[in-house]
Amino acid sequence: MTVIVLTACPAGLRGHLTRWLLEISAGVFVGNVTSRVRDLMWARVIELSGQGRALMVYSTDGEQRLQFKVHEHHWKPVDYDGVMLIRRPPSHDLASPSSGRTGWSKAVKRKRFGKQAARRTSTPPSPGKGP
Repeated sequence: MTVIVLTACPAGLRGHLTRWLLEISAGVFVGNVTSRVRDLMWARVIELSGQGRALMVYSTDGEQRLQFKVHEHHWKPVDYDGVMLIRRPPSHDLASPSSGRTGWSKAVKRKRFGKQAARRTSTPPSPGKGP
Protein backbone atom coordinates (compact mmCIF):
# COMPACT_ATOMS: atom_id res chain seq x y z
CA MET A 1 0.00 0.00 0.00
CA THR A 2 1.27 3.46 -0.89
CA VAL A 3 -0.13 6.83 0.21
CA ILE A 4 1.07 10.16 -1.19
CA VAL A 5 -0.11 13.50 0.19
CA LEU A 6 0.54 16.65 -1.85
CA THR A 7 0.22 20.22 -0.64
CA ALA A 8 0.36 23.25 -2.97
CA CYS A 9 1.59 21.20 -5.93
CA PRO A 10 0.77 21.81 -9.61
CA ALA A 11 -2.33 20.16 -11.06
CA GLY A 12 -0.16 18.37 -13.64
CA LEU A 13 1.51 16.37 -10.90
CA ARG A 14 -1.86 15.34 -9.52
CA GLY A 15 -2.90 14.20 -13.00
CA HIS A 16 0.34 12.28 -13.38
CA LEU A 17 -0.21 10.38 -10.12
CA THR A 18 -3.76 9.37 -11.08
CA ARG A 19 -2.24 7.01 -13.65
CA TRP A 20 -1.24 4.61 -10.86
CA LEU A 21 -3.06 5.74 -7.72
CA LEU A 22 -6.59 6.72 -6.72
CA GLU A 23 -7.14 10.29 -5.52
CA ILE A 24 -9.45 9.76 -2.55
CA SER A 25 -9.40 13.41 -1.46
CA ALA A 26 -7.80 16.58 -2.81
CA GLY A 27 -4.07 15.86 -2.90
CA VAL A 28 -4.33 12.42 -1.21
CA PHE A 29 -3.43 9.44 -3.40
CA VAL A 30 -3.69 5.77 -2.41
CA GLY A 31 -2.77 2.61 -4.26
CA ASN A 32 -0.86 -0.63 -4.38
CA VAL A 33 2.13 -0.46 -6.73
CA THR A 34 5.48 -2.24 -6.99
CA SER A 35 8.54 -0.78 -5.31
CA ARG A 36 10.05 0.08 -8.70
CA VAL A 37 6.98 2.06 -9.78
CA ARG A 38 6.79 3.68 -6.33
CA ASP A 39 10.41 4.87 -6.54
CA LEU A 40 9.88 6.22 -10.06
CA MET A 41 6.71 8.01 -8.92
CA TRP A 42 8.55 9.59 -5.99
CA ALA A 43 11.31 10.82 -8.31
CA ARG A 44 8.61 12.34 -10.50
CA VAL A 45 6.92 13.95 -7.48
CA ILE A 46 10.20 15.60 -6.47
CA GLU A 47 10.77 16.77 -10.04
CA LEU A 48 7.30 18.23 -10.60
CA SER A 49 6.33 19.48 -7.13
CA GLY A 50 7.65 23.02 -7.68
CA GLN A 51 7.10 25.04 -4.49
CA GLY A 52 4.78 22.38 -3.04
CA ARG A 53 5.31 19.74 -0.39
CA ALA A 54 4.94 15.99 -0.57
CA LEU A 55 4.74 13.14 1.92
CA MET A 56 4.77 9.45 1.04
CA VAL A 57 4.00 6.52 3.34
CA TYR A 58 4.42 2.99 2.03
CA SER A 59 4.36 -0.51 3.46
CA THR A 60 7.59 -2.43 4.00
CA ASP A 61 8.82 -5.48 5.85
CA GLY A 62 9.86 -4.87 9.44
CA GLU A 63 8.43 -4.25 12.85
CA GLN A 64 6.56 -1.07 11.96
CA ARG A 65 5.56 -2.33 8.48
CA LEU A 66 5.71 1.15 6.96
CA GLN A 67 8.21 3.78 5.87
CA PHE A 68 8.05 7.58 5.29
CA LYS A 69 9.54 9.90 2.70
CA VAL A 70 9.09 13.68 2.73
CA HIS A 71 9.95 16.46 0.30
CA GLU A 72 10.07 20.16 1.29
CA HIS A 73 8.04 19.43 4.40
CA HIS A 74 8.49 20.87 7.90
CA TRP A 75 7.71 17.52 9.48
CA LYS A 76 10.71 15.19 9.24
CA PRO A 77 10.97 11.41 9.71
CA VAL A 78 13.25 10.50 12.64
CA ASP A 79 14.54 7.09 13.68
CA TYR A 80 13.92 6.71 17.41
CA ASP A 81 15.37 3.41 18.70
CA GLY A 82 14.46 1.60 15.50
CA VAL A 83 10.99 3.11 15.20
CA MET A 84 10.36 5.76 12.55
CA LEU A 85 8.43 8.74 13.86
CA ILE A 86 7.48 12.08 12.34
CA ARG A 87 9.00 15.01 14.21
CA ARG A 88 6.96 18.17 14.16
CA PRO A 89 9.10 21.27 14.72
CA PRO A 90 8.21 23.66 17.56
CA SER A 91 5.92 26.48 16.52
CA HIS A 92 8.61 29.14 17.09
CA ASP A 93 10.74 27.51 14.35
CA LEU A 94 7.94 27.95 11.81
CA ALA A 95 7.14 31.56 12.65
CA SER A 96 8.20 34.02 10.00
CA PRO A 97 9.84 37.28 11.08
CA SER A 98 6.73 39.28 10.23
CA SER A 99 4.44 37.01 12.23
CA GLY A 100 6.75 36.91 15.24
CA ARG A 101 5.10 39.94 16.83
CA THR A 102 4.04 39.69 20.40
CA GLY A 103 1.94 41.92 22.57
CA TRP A 104 -1.14 43.98 21.92
CA SER A 105 -2.20 45.41 18.56
CA LYS A 106 -2.23 49.16 18.04
CA ALA A 107 -6.04 49.21 17.96
CA VAL A 108 -6.30 47.49 21.34
CA LYS A 109 -3.69 49.81 22.82
CA ARG A 110 -5.59 52.86 21.61
CA LYS A 111 -8.84 51.51 22.99
CA ARG A 112 -7.41 50.48 26.38
CA PHE A 113 -5.14 53.43 26.95
CA GLY A 114 -7.65 55.91 25.53
CA LYS A 115 -10.17 54.90 28.18
CA GLN A 116 -7.51 55.08 30.92
CA ALA A 117 -6.38 58.51 29.76
CA ALA A 118 -9.98 59.75 29.71
CA ARG A 119 -10.46 58.56 33.29
CA ARG A 120 -7.28 60.30 34.44
CA THR A 121 -8.14 63.63 32.87
CA SER A 122 -11.73 63.74 34.03
CA THR A 123 -12.15 65.65 37.24
CA PRO A 124 -14.64 64.72 39.88
CA PRO A 125 -17.66 67.01 40.04
CA SER A 126 -17.08 69.87 42.42
CA PRO A 127 -19.67 70.37 45.10
CA GLY A 128 -21.99 73.15 44.02
CA LYS A 129 -22.79 76.17 46.15
CA GLY A 130 -26.01 75.66 48.02
CA PRO A 131 -28.81 78.27 48.52
